[in-house]
Amino acid sequence: MIDLDDTDRALVLALAKDAGASAGSLGRELGLSQPACWRRIQRLREAGVFRKPRLDLDLGALGFGVTVFLGVKLATKGRVSLEDFERAVSAIPEVQIVEHVLGAFDYRLRVVARDIPDFERVLRRRIMTLPGVGRVEANVVLTEERRPGPL
Repeated sequence: MIDLDDTDRALVLALAKDAGASAGSLGRELGLSQPACWRRIQRLREAGVFRKPRLDLDLGALGFGVTVFLGVKLATKGRVSLEDFERAVSAIPEVQIVEHVLGAFDYRLRVVARDIPDFERVLRRRIMTLPGVGRVEANVVLTEERRPGPL
């Protein structure tokens, strides 16, 4: 773990808002020269603070108007390995995130679909036919707010 000072934290928060911001603009915002800001970014990158850059896609503009979180409880843990389920569910393009969780469900999935009938098709034809699937509970996302994190 790397020790972050207040400037590092401010830099991480600024990059969380706009990962494409230049070192020069970030430096001006934080009271640093462009080279000093660039060195800090490099140090944070080398320490593994940043995993990889990502695009923030507007799913609605791409035709995906529905997002659903699914809780999946496996029916027969002994007969189907977790790896088999994970491999099969990861091959479904509408499944964006697969999380192995502790609690009422074994997995939490983030699924996108064009609309509710499209989601029903994905659920019935793809997800319910996965190896070992038992109980499934769906929560449709109405609105979403992203927070920058605990810094």
